[in-house]
Amino acid sequence: MNKFFILQISLTFLSVCLVIPHPSFSSLDLQKESIITNPDNHTRLQVVTSFYPLYEFTKAVGGDKIDLTTLIPFGVEPHDWEPSPQKISQLQNADLIIYNGIGFDSWLKDRVDKSKLVDVSDGVHLIELQQEDKESTNVKSSFDPHIWLDPIIAKNISKSISSYLIKLDPANSDYYKQNTERFVEQLDLLDYNIKKSISDCKLNEFISFHEAFQYLANRYGLTQYSVQGLSPEGEILPQQISKIISLAKNLNISTIYSEDLRDPRLAEILASEIPNGNVLVLSPIEGIDKVEQENNISYIDKMKTNINNLAIGLGCN
Repeated sequence: MNKFFILQISLTFLSVCLVIPHPSFSSLDLQKESIITNPDNHTRLQVVTSFYPLYEFTKAVGGDKIDLTTLIPFGVEPHDWEPSPQKISQLQNADLIIYNGIGFDSWLKDRVDKSKLVDVSDGVHLIELQQEDKESTNVKSSFDPHIWLDPIIAKNISKSISSYLIKLDPANSDYYKQNTERFVEQLDLLDYNIKKSISDCKLNEFISFHEAFQYLANRYGLTQYSVQGLSPEGEILPQQISKIISLAKNLNISTIYSEDLRDPRLAEILASEIPNGNVLVLSPIEGIDKVEQENNISYIDKMKTNINNLAIGLGCN
């Protein structure tokens, strides 16, 4: 690949970043924009989650016994999102605030009553990833926050949420326990189907858009490479583009994975440079769009789609 072509790809991607508007909550017209309390329903716990997957887990456990809202809008990429003072003030009436505690929602620790916080990453064996600092060329370490993409960790998160709900609302303990058992069964089935789907594949390496799938890869014996680092934001240097194309060719990888909340054009450019290249979506499940919400697409549904697309890219039978 000549230097002119690499420079052309970089300029193309930069123009994409400048032109594509960041998704806003108003454009998605979602119903869960802000923290809403119901003055006529004081008996139900007021529970807030930081972003989409934790909302899904909490909804599965709490059902209709809690008033549940989310802080980061569903259709917004959460890595660089920060709340306004008005959003933080809306948390005052919450009985419980459930957050990830790693990376993009860790700002909650210093802005709300710590007695209300539930950090679902407590007790999780975190994966530390090394990233090259583009400004200083030094290597720095960060913990991967994407723990919800491992169904076994997701089981532990749901159990943790259940225990906190029971502690605050013991009158409904049986209800929460039953819901948790049902959700855990779904996650066990998901785990079984993942193992079955990727048990006989030509490859065990894949290229994701950003480094979001290390917990999933570790759980099922796969190797993840990524176009971006832990965050999908920021400049992609020409040498990284060249590196990914060479890697795909050397490993006989023909699928470049894009994401559901990101523009796919860079992935399409990369795929066009490798033999039989194609683009599929591998969602980090950091949010859902309006259409998915209207069709009641769940975390389990999105994980199933992920595994189907991953099996295609790995060449599984």
